[in-house]
Amino acid sequence: MFDNLSQKLDKAFKTLKGQGRITEINVATTAKEIRKALIDADVNYKVAKSVTDDIKEIALGREVLISVSPGQLLVKITHEELTKLMGGEKQEISLKGDPSVILIAGLQGSGKTTFSGKLAAYIKKQNRNVLLVACDVYRPAAIDQLKVLGEQVGVEVYTEPDNKKPVEISKNAIEYAKKNNKKVVIIDTAGRLAIDEQMMNEIAEVKKAIQPSETLFVVDSMTGQDAVNTAKAFNDRINFDGVVLTKLDGDTRGGAAISIRAVVEKPIKFISTGEKMDALDVFYPERMASRILGMGDVVSLVERAQQVFDEEETKKLNQKLRKNQFNFEDFLNQIQQIKKMGSIKDLVGMIPGMGKMMKDLPIDDDAFKPIEAIIFSMTKEERENPDLLSGNRRNRIAKGSGTSIQQVNNLLKQFEDMRKMMKSMNKMQGKGIPPNMKNLMKR
Repeated sequence: MFDNLSQKLDKAFKTLKGQGRITEINVATTAKEIRKALIDADVNYKVAKSVTDDIKEIALGREVLISVSPGQLLVKITHEELTKLMGGEKQEISLKGDPSVILIAGLQGSGKTTFSGKLAAYIKKQNRNVLLVACDVYRPAAIDQLKVLGEQVGVEVYTEPDNKKPVEISKNAIEYAKKNNKKVVIIDTAGRLAIDEQMMNEIAEVKKAIQPSETLFVVDSMTGQDAVNTAKAFNDRINFDGVVLTKLDGDTRGGAAISIRAVVEKPIKFISTGEKMDALDVFYPERMASRILGMGDVVSLVERAQQVFDEEETKKLNQKLRKNQFNFEDFLNQIQQIKKMGSIKDLVGMIPGMGKMMKDLPIDDDAFKPIEAIIFSMTKEERENPDLLSGNRRNRIAKGSGTSIQQVNNLLKQFEDMRKMMKSMNKMQGKGIPPNMKNLMKR
């Protein structure tokens, strides 16, 4: 999402590289480059000017420590100002009331229905009984889509196929929730244009009738600055509580994420990437600022790993590694777990410095496919005992997986190298420091 912006900001900070002190001239030059980078990323011009003026003023008024270069100081100040610009701290959704009612609004095609399913899955993990409500009476496919998503996440979907009145459907759904011990009601409404007066009146009437504990406005971040303008128009009519940014894995310049908080004065509460039901993250301004500046986001990476990796399975794997019994069955399982964590490019961007290092390399989510095809072409016995893989077996696997014998041999070599490394690490753990290491430490 922020690749282009990150590269331009990095270039801006390089203007201070090697300079021993901060001066009005070099700060003004850097601030100008930062402003250009933000505007190119489709950040609102007034917001870009305001934040760079603040960066310049703070930088000129701050002492530079001997151990900190001017460039490092500017990165720190920019990080602080971007964090403040995007809201400062994370904002939780309100789940007051019995049941809690969450109203979802937004433009056509912004990803409201998909987000509703993701939000249901997110809240369900908190051990709350959730009800999804299909209130998009204008797009029949929306009701079917919500039913499919509800089935995927194990959440009931309330529908009234013959009723075309969203206000009535919403009120009836809340009554149904009360009778059936549903603690959270998520109401997915129809997409509407801000210029469509009749549709805007309708969403305002729905909100007035049900008095939701939380109203979320879903924004397609790929629409850039238009998303900010639309959010402002919707907020003037329904006074929503928070923003959800969708499609952040798309080819977007990220301007909406940076400037929407400042323009609309409402917090971003969630960010959504991809179609998978677990691809939903709470929005942390500080973490997002770190990612924009290429500093990574290790905390989010660890949190994703904790959600995906099973503790018992991890213990079993550790035992296998210690006994040097790691096989292709285990390797395949680890690949599946990593894929559940989200886009590979997104994960790489969370590792500090890795995004910059790999910016010119193609990071493809299909990178695992040839490896998986090779492993799937092995018999169960071969997966569990890689030593069985003779030349004839390798030829059969290459043909069965649609890969070359070279690709199969490369995978086996890499796998064997990995096993050797694990074996040597196990020996080090079992016997303490090897003699050659002790000799090095004496020098």
